[in-house]
Amino acid sequence: MSILPKISRRTFGVLAGLGLAVFGGIQFIRPEIGNPPVTAEIAVPKEVKEVLVESCYDCHSNETKLPWYDKVAPALWLVANDVKKGREHLNFSEIGKLPAPQQAGALWESLNQVRLGAMPPKNYLTIHPRAKMTAEKVRVLRGYLEAMPATKPAVPEQVTAADEQYRKWAANQAPRPAVAREPNGIEFPADYRNWKVIGSSERFDNHTMRQILGNEIAIKAVKEGNINPWPDGAILAKVAWDQQLDGQGITRSGAFKQVEFMLKDSRKYASTEGWGWGRWLGTELKPYGKDATLSQSCISCHEPVRNRDFVFTLPILGQH
Repeated sequence: MSILPKISRRTFGVLAGLGLAVFGGIQFIRPEIGNPPVTAEIAVPKEVKEVLVESCYDCHSNETKLPWYDKVAPALWLVANDVKKGREHLNFSEIGKLPAPQQAGALWESLNQVRLGAMPPKNYLTIHPRAKMTAEKVRVLRGYLEAMPATKPAVPEQVTAADEQYRKWAANQAPRPAVAREPNGIEFPADYRNWKVIGSSERFDNHTMRQILGNEIAIKAVKEGNINPWPDGAILAKVAWDQQLDGQGITRSGAFKQVEFMLKDSRKYASTEGWGWGRWLGTELKPYGKDATLSQSCISCHEPVRNRDFVFTLPILGQH
């Protein structure tokens, strides 16, 4: 015997009518998505663009094409928000105004998001299966990036100059100009070259090699296996050099490229999951950020590794 109250046909009809009225009413609440002019589209080969158009352009370009079911509220509200955020983070219709290396860097970051399972979002793929990044699509993007012009073999003078620059850097003797703070207020950690190495990585798209260093608090956390989450006060530095081929085909560190930092303070940086970011470019150590939103931009890129406290390169535990 059912314990649920019986609903008369009249009551059911009233409720159904109200539901239809509400559903019809919300159709008039329609956020504008629109497609602004394509001002500077990313410059890539045809096969690469085909991958981007099919899997990325609906949220990351000014050429959004919505299927009929995305045009029905409340789905439209979610889609409009996704497109707005997607264009703000990466817009393939406007990125062409950047230098070619920066375009390649943005594409590499996109591929990294795919590799980590963050893009396209799983809930998006549920009703947009065509956007799935198949193994073949990944192969096309990776192949394009790996084919980027490699570093030309350096002449002996360049090798000697780069080696000397690195020797001075490692010995903490390299001249350092007065370093301005990032627009988000983060000061340059001047003693980072005295920190210990906890890992390394490389970027095949721009031919750079990187060392990851940690301050004393970070090193202690590594030794104790206390890195998920990292403790407040831990700072990680990622130092990048151009890769350089010597006359014998051996890859060596070339010119110093940049150094970036992740600083853990769960209260100070609560709005960005407890991490603050700073990056300084070239030997003149020019702050990278244009305004105070740098950390917000960085945390969105690190979102795929949330389960390891937003850190991409894991250190080797138990090192001494």
